[in-house]
Amino acid sequence: MSDLTLILLAAGNSARFTSPVKKQWLRIGHQPLWHFVTNEFTNLNIFSKVIITAHKDEIAYMRSFCEHTIVEGGQTRQASLKNALSHVSTPYVMVSDIARSCPPKDLIMRLMGAKEKADCIIPVLGMNDTVSFDGRTIDREKLKRIQTPQLSKSSVLKEALNTTEEYTDESSAILAFGKTRFEVEGDESAHKLTRISDMKNIPCLRPPSSDTLIGNGFDVHAFEEGKPMFLGGVQIDSNFGFKAHSDGDVAIHSLIDALLGAAGMGDIGTLFPDSDAGYKGIDSKLLLKETVNRLHHCGFTIVNVDITIIAETPRLSEYKTQMRRTLAAILEIEPFLCNIKATTTEGLGFTGRKEGVAVQSSASVKYLDWTTI
Repeated sequence: MSDLTLILLAAGNSARFTSPVKKQWLRIGHQPLWHFVTNEFTNLNIFSKVIITAHKDEIAYMRSFCEHTIVEGGQTRQASLKNALSHVSTPYVMVSDIARSCPPKDLIMRLMGAKEKADCIIPVLGMNDTVSFDGRTIDREKLKRIQTPQLSKSSVLKEALNTTEEYTDESSAILAFGKTRFEVEGDESAHKLTRISDMKNIPCLRPPSSDTLIGNGFDVHAFEEGKPMFLGGVQIDSNFGFKAHSDGDVAIHSLIDALLGAAGMGDIGTLFPDSDAGYKGIDSKLLLKETVNRLHHCGFTIVNVDITIIAETPRLSEYKTQMRRTLAAILEIEPFLCNIKATTTEGLGFTGRKEGVAVQSSASVKYLDWTTI
């Protein structure tokens, strides 16, 4: 059994990556970047365990991609690493950032071959250009660029990080703790993805799939006397509203399920459980905005939606255009791509008996094409 655990850090907010999608969710084919990088490492078959840090709101979604250990990240890289280290039981641990998207096999093997030479093994590169600091030229032979992944003794790294001091990499913490590090040759092809402009330097990343993904949603709500009615993001002139934990906008709830279905993100009850008092009476447009933000952060763009409202009452013909414009603005699509239909069941069923409203929705999404950014 291997004596090495892999930790991949993927919990960041991509603050320097100016794009609506977090860089860990850029798609390589159908795979998000973090999953692509994970497979690049695990295909080497040298790790006994893989631990991936994630933003707390993305953990459930990430678990639908793989069976590796996924743990909640912290506010900083170091906090995320400490959370992950609590799950490490092997003598050695290799740590890398998802931003180091295409780890060269030879580089990883050099780290492995030197693991007994110090408490932390790091890949380094020299400087090719003249370097200036504070107006003075510096001897570039004394400067090194430190890359990831880095291989450390697990026990040493855990102790070194038991501090409030923040370090940008493992080796800096280990050196400050009075332990040792050893350098191996780095690799110029191990580019780090920090800004969009860096992407052209990472040729191993394939474009996203051009497939269109489709999801369906269905929801029903019974009427409730004396409550305002909101439907499709619009207030309807009515003496009754909907019985629900939120404002009861059944059209938006159905639409959210369709969007989540297209993205493979579960359903509205998972994201916004009715057991959470924070959603009591909430404006469903806010839930839709949060859903759209999540899709964008995870690498999706919304193509179009189609909503069918099934109701004997109230009559909705005068509201459909307003619904279309209201929802399209939240979805960030043109109004003609947000279709609203209303129909009846000819007096049949609970909608025919005027007991409530049912809504069926469809939505289509595509991956953000980062090659055009």
